[in-house]
Amino acid sequence: MRAFDYASPSTVTDALELARPGSAFLAGGTTLVDLMKLDVLTPDRVIDVNGLPLKGIRLHAGALRIGALERMSDVAAHPVVTATHPMISRALLLSASGQLRNMASIGGNLMQRTRCDYFRDVTSACNKRLPGSGCPALTGINRGHAVLGTSDACAATHASDVAVAFAALEAQVVLRSRDGDRTVPLEDFYLLPGRTPERENVLGPGELIAEVVVPALPWAQRNSTYLKIRDRQSYEFALTSVAAAVHLKRGVVQDVRLAAGGVGTKPWRLRAVEERLKGGVAMERTFADAAESAVDGARPLAHNAFKTSLLKRAIVRALLDAAGAR
Repeated sequence: MRAFDYASPSTVTDALELARPGSAFLAGGTTLVDLMKLDVLTPDRVIDVNGLPLKGIRLHAGALRIGALERMSDVAAHPVVTATHPMISRALLLSASGQLRNMASIGGNLMQRTRCDYFRDVTSACNKRLPGSGCPALTGINRGHAVLGTSDACAATHASDVAVAFAALEAQVVLRSRDGDRTVPLEDFYLLPGRTPERENVLGPGELIAEVVVPALPWAQRNSTYLKIRDRQSYEFALTSVAAAVHLKRGVVQDVRLAAGGVGTKPWRLRAVEERLKGGVAMERTFADAAESAVDGARPLAHNAFKTSLLKRAIVRALLDAAGAR
């Protein structure tokens, strides 16, 4: 690990004043420290934000508000979260390990970097790490890579589970800088790789996540789930995952929210599937027909074509679970 300056401010204002090009904010450190040890990230200043007043889990005007420094395990167990948005709790509990959930923050989880082996290996080319150097994953080992939202420059998946649930629930992130706060829909917070895969989100220099705001969705309290399919039962990233919430009236879909993980370069909202489901009878055939739209525009690689059929089956299973039809 390379040498760096360390600062531990007690106010947000001080933290933002300390931020400069080449600096990094430190919360739980479960991603940042790993990547610093690998020389993938080499900040010259680390700003410890754990002393900042960016905590709290509460309902305000019907919306769930989660401070960026809340730990994943605390959010997953909080009675307000389990009562109003159980999908969030489930997504968190299926993430990482108990030890990591005790350390990792919500803001840090949303900011975590891809687990692409080429990105984490500084001896390999990687357009995220060194723009213009190439993407070996496109022709190399790519079983775990994305099939949606990819480009000729990058096919790395986004790793967060809870970001998928937030995307389905139309959450927003509050971003704070020296110019004040701005609120961005989580779906717009992440950027597709395009020709600039090194830029993964809309955060500006010196800006940080202050809070996540999740709108009220009363019908999702009972009819929602988060399904994660992976190679092993724990401490593993998703091959595919689905966040699903269904609003039914006499067995007919009135409204639905769907997002997928493990298959996209960012948390992938499945709007085309949602539209096909509305007004349909909640049954397996309806769900399967609608799920065909999930892979529109997919670009499978040599080793991950199975993800297209896996995603469609996962959508059906998640919808059956959410609708109580299993």
